[in-house]
Amino acid sequence: MYEKDPVKIFVVEDDPAYTKFLKYVLGLNPDYEVEYYTTGKDCLANLYKNPAIITLDYSLPDMPGEKVLGQIRGHDPNINVIIVSAQEKIHTAVELLKSGAYDYISKDHETKERLLNSINNARNKTSLIKEIDHLKKEISEKYEFEKSIVGTSPAIRRTFALLEKAVQTNISVSISGETGTGKELVAKAIHYNSKRKSKPFVAVNIAAIPRELIESELFGHEKGAFTGAVTRRIGKFEEAEGGSIFLDEIGEMDLNLQAKLLRVLQEREVTRIGGNQVIKLDVRIIAATHKDLAEEVKGGRFREDLYYRLLGLPIMLPPLRERGNDVLLVAKHFLDQFATENQMRKFKITPEAQEKLMQYPFPGNIRELKSIIELSAVMAEDQEIRPQDISFNSTARMESFLYQEMTMQEFMYRIIRHFLNKYDNNVLEVAKKLDIGKSSLYRYLKEMEEAGI
Repeated sequence: MYEKDPVKIFVVEDDPAYTKFLKYVLGLNPDYEVEYYTTGKDCLANLYKNPAIITLDYSLPDMPGEKVLGQIRGHDPNINVIIVSAQEKIHTAVELLKSGAYDYISKDHETKERLLNSINNARNKTSLIKEIDHLKKEISEKYEFEKSIVGTSPAIRRTFALLEKAVQTNISVSISGETGTGKELVAKAIHYNSKRKSKPFVAVNIAAIPRELIESELFGHEKGAFTGAVTRRIGKFEEAEGGSIFLDEIGEMDLNLQAKLLRVLQEREVTRIGGNQVIKLDVRIIAATHKDLAEEVKGGRFREDLYYRLLGLPIMLPPLRERGNDVLLVAKHFLDQFATENQMRKFKITPEAQEKLMQYPFPGNIRELKSIIELSAVMAEDQEIRPQDISFNSTARMESFLYQEMTMQEFMYRIIRHFLNKYDNNVLEVAKKLDIGKSSLYRYLKEMEEAGI
């Protein structure tokens, strides 16, 4: 929770007796920093001090309360102005509240209690606004390109260049790349560095939503639209109004829904299921997939017109194995993050452990590296990551040797060794699987034994 700061309050009151009363009441709270003024002019001249709350007497000697209120609102509409008045005309109170006053309090026997409650509520409102602003600032800083996407390789630098272009306009963005390359992170970086950063970022994983529910999830529905629709539901597109919607795994969407999505994108409007109201949309589209959508179009599994509508600015995220020393930079980033979250001293990675990381292809990319590094931190002794602390558990380990630099003969030996392990050293079965003669396989085995492989 955002910590509450001392609250600066201006009291604008020309009645000495009532000012004395307010000094006593407000002086009971040590968190209040109170300044007192007897004229509207003096109050306005000191607005540069940025008070959070102003209690304003409606009947001042130099200018009417509504005029002072108007000038305060013109200076800073976030200042909470509480009108305190001896007159009780309802029409006046309503007009002042319409003009932006936070509250209107009549001077009577209940003034003390009402004023304290109003100031406390205004203080909570101000604290909430500060907290929201603080969180927005934190989010913006978190998703700065250089902070959220770690790396210095030429491949990732090309990505940075495209991201810089993406935030300058509202063009749709299509992000592609292998699973685990950080597509949602990039989508958030685009949103929180754009002019839409103060508006919602809504992420939808198309693959994770049952087919029969996804239309309602995206476009919403009216009460009674179908069995189980007991209330109105606002869809994700409406939730993202003014901001960005991230359609992850868009390649998993079925053709029927693709047609409906295309219409929404073309018309920039949506109609809830079971409803007639057309709702205009101002939403930026960011789509992502690990599939090759061009190939999906050729195969008839993805609409060509929707493909071009979504394509916009294409950003292809490089796999981790093509990012060179970024592997070590990202690993160090995750280690530091893990240490901070668990209140531990920072870790070091030994040169031997670094070499082990660099030799591995990371088929699961960034997501896999994070998992491996966190486990290595748990297994490590003395905050030092050694080779034995690093475990690779990828389902794609079979082809990991393909990313190492070896001679053709060494590759061949590794392939044979893999199949021998897979088929419990059954030479006849391996010879059959590799389509080589049994005598050739025995010769290779002898050479492998001599080479120590």
